[in-house]
Formats: sequence, C-alpha cells, structure tokens
Amino acid sequence: MTLDSQAAAAADRRPLRRILIVGGGTAGWMAAVALARIAANGVTQVSLIESDEIGTVGVGEATIPPILAFNALVGIEESEFMRRTQASFKLGIEFVDWGALGDRYVHPFGAIGMDIEGVPFAQAWLRANAEGFGGDLAAFNLSSVAALANRMCLPSPDPRTVLSSLKYAYHFDAGLYARFLREIAGSRGVTRHEGRIADVMRDAGTGHVTAVRTDDGRELEADLFIDCSGFRGLLIEGVMQAGYEDWSHWLPCDRALAVPTRNIGPLTPYTRSTARDAGWQWRIPLQHRTGNGYVHASAFTTDEVALETLLDGLEGEALAEPRGLRFTAGRRRRQWVGNVVALGLSSGFLEPLESTSIHLVQAGISRLLALFPDRDFEPLLAAEYNRMMQQQFEQVRDFIILHYKATRRDDTAFWRYVADMPVPDSLQGRIELFRATGRVFRQDDELFSADSWLAVLLGQGIRPRSRDPMADTLPAETLRNRLAGIRHVIGQTARAMPDHEAFLRQYCPASL
Repeated sequence: MTLDSQAAAAADRRPLRRILIVGGGTAGWMAAVALARIAANGVTQVSLIESDEIGTVGVGEATIPPILAFNALVGIEESEFMRRTQASFKLGIEFVDWGALGDRYVHPFGAIGMDIEGVPFAQAWLRANAEGFGGDLAAFNLSSVAALANRMCLPSPDPRTVLSSLKYAYHFDAGLYARFLREIAGSRGVTRHEGRIADVMRDAGTGHVTAVRTDDGRELEADLFIDCSGFRGLLIEGVMQAGYEDWSHWLPCDRALAVPTRNIGPLTPYTRSTARDAGWQWRIPLQHRTGNGYVHASAFTTDEVALETLLDGLEGEALAEPRGLRFTAGRRRRQWVGNVVALGLSSGFLEPLESTSIHLVQAGISRLLALFPDRDFEPLLAAEYNRMMQQQFEQVRDFIILHYKATRRDDTAFWRYVADMPVPDSLQGRIELFRATGRVFRQDDELFSADSWLAVLLGQGIRPRSRDPMADTLPAETLRNRLAGIRHVIGQTARAMPDHEAFLRQYCPASL
C-alpha cells in the first residue's frame, strides 16, 4: 500500500464520536474507566447516565484473580483501591456440605502441585491416593494452605520460589468500588449525567439507537450505547429485543437475600459457601463488616423459611434489614445488537457461586476493546463478540452446574432434583471423561483451569475409575518423596506468611 492509499484509507475511517453508558453501578463505572482510554484519540467522548434514585444490586463482593489484570489495565494502585473499598484478600472458596452433609473442601486459586518427571501432578496424585499416601489434595496448593491458616502476603516475583505460585483476588464493598471508579472516570474526562431515561430514539433505516431522552427533556446522543441498566436491559432487550436464554432448569435458584453483619473472629482470606436445604449461603469477610446472603430456589422453599435460614446461619449481629433479589439464570441471546452492547446484569445473570459476576463484566469489556467498532459498525464484529461471550457464559454455567449435579445429598427435594436433573452435554461429557479416566482438559479460552475442575470434581466426591498409565511409570519411592517435598515446602512457606488481618493493617488499612 502506498503512502497516498494509506492516507486515503485513514480518511475513510469513521471513529466513534460519542459513547454513552446507560446505568452506573459496578458494570457501568468499570466500562467508563476502561473506555476513558478511547477518549485519548482526541475524537471520542465518553459519558454515563445514571440516577441516584435508582438503586443498584451491589451485593456481589467477591472476585477472582483476573480482576488484578483489569485494575492494572486501568491504572489502579492496589493498596489505595483496597483502602477505599474496605477490601480483604481472597485465596479461594471453602465449600461446606456440598458433596454430602459434613463434607468440606476448598476450591483454591493457582496451580495444584507440579508435574513430576513429565507426569501431570493430578495423575501422579491419583496414583498415590490409590496407594494410600496421596494425602489431602489441598495441601499441594499454597493459596489453599495459607487460606485455612489465615495467612496472607503478596506473591514473590521470583518464579523459582513457591511463594510465586500464590494467587489471590479480593472481597470488597461493591458500592464503594463503583464510587471509587466513578472518581477515576471523572478525572479522566468521562462526563456523568444525572437522570432517568424516559424514551429512546432510533434510526428508522438502521434500527440503531440514536439518543435517549431523560424525564426532564434532555436528549443525549451517541454512536455507541453500553447498556448497564440491570436486569431489565433497557436498551438491549427493551429496544433491541435481543432475547433471553433461560437456564433455570439447570440452575433453579431464582432468589437471594443479603444482609451485612458485624465482624467476629479472625478475618479469613477466603469466601465460604455453605449448602442449605434449598440453595446455599455465602459469607464474605470485609474489613468493616461481613457480607452474607442466601441464594435459593423459590420452588423448594418459602420466603419465610428462606429468611429464617439466612438469619439462623449468621455468625455476627445483623447491621441492616435483609434485602431481597429475584432473578432468572441465563443470558441474552445476543449481547451486542446494532450499536448497543450489554454488560453486567443487562447481559445475563449467573448466580455468584464462583464469584464470576464482576469477571463477566470484565470479559465483556476486554472483548469490546478487542473488537472496537467505528461508526460503520461492521456486523462481523458483533457476531464475533456474541460468539465469544456465549462461549464464556456457557463455560461458567457448566462449572456452576457441576457443584449441584455432583452431589450425593438426597435429604431435601432441592438436592434430589439437582442430583437427578439432566445437564448440558458439554458438562456431562467432562464428568464422564473424568469419572472414567481421571483426566480434565481446559477448553479454548476457558476461565477455569484444569486444576479448578479437579478441585471441585474431587471435592464433590467424584472418584475416577482409572488414571493416566504414565503415572504408573514413576517409582513409588520417587513419587512418595516428591509429594512429601512439595507438601513440606508449601506448608513451610504458608507458616512464614503473616496473619491476614495483620497484613491488611500494615498494607491497606480501610480509609473510611
């Protein structure tokens, strides 16, 4: 291409002039901070409309490690962010009573063990376990051992040390996080409009949204609209009619109650999920309070019993009245239609069992940036975005369903239902492969690693009938010594780490 033709091609480009984010909350302000980078082109303006009169859901307070990448992308300094959001560290999730009453296991962050003479660690451990000396799988993951010992520090940058394997995320106040992001976005040129949307205008030819009108008569025009309006999907569903794929036959929980409590006891660096008669209860410790909630299926309990279950399971004094939330598990059939892209609850909802809600916002933002359009809105960009987000939602969906399907509980109608229900073929195939051979494989750009699947499959009580024959080539003494060595170094490293609460006081004491 000649210089003249390159100049002509550049002149033909039609960059977006205005982007409007509809709705605030965590999703809206995450999008605002990320898209503020686009304004550096000197052409595009980013704005957001929200109403202080409209509340946000804001109960999600637990995250997974990819949020560190998002915060780094948008230039957020960790200790300041943690101070401002009352955050604590999270090294994994403890599951109580899921496989059977009395069971307890941890789904930790980071790798479990390490390959032994070319044999995948999981296969080596399965052989050792069959021969009686494998020990607890959790003992081979530093995040898990540190979590249960209430220990925390930052990972080492030296890949030769075990401390470099430590992976973590955060517990934080979602409302404070949105407020923090709002300040950052404002400082980077994002304009905030206060108001309720009363009407939406569309182009008669393309069907694209051209503007929204507020209840006081203002018209806000844009080329690209980001729908962060919550469950109602004001633009993506109310205007663009994207459609909704209902997954409640696989994920029957459709309600949640949430209540904060006063902190008692040690500030643990992990989320706890306790299975209840008709769902599960979360416990998320922050610096200033503990978040609690009961996710449940209304077909298997009543509102009164659900409230009683939540309150009976609290460990500290309730600091507010419980708030209720209703939802239908599933996703928009299309999350990008025309010039509207949905993020957060507007795009779909999967219960927060594995703390994926904020990650799915992050995933949507990163894919939008990778496929960023101009004013021509090439349809192939939207098609690829929808394909990628469908895949991401379905992979997360399958992982969450696994927790319900892989249960031996039959003590209530709810647990009998989920144990017996048919599941997606994509999940059934993975369960059968593991049950038969002990093998788990990560698929495409999947969020959860093979180690995550391993932790839940084994934690829920699924035991494979066989294993990789290569594991049997290891001399028994070599295997025994290597496992003992890994376990010793991880335990020693965890014991040398400071207490979680003490580390918080030193690193990021809450600023409120």
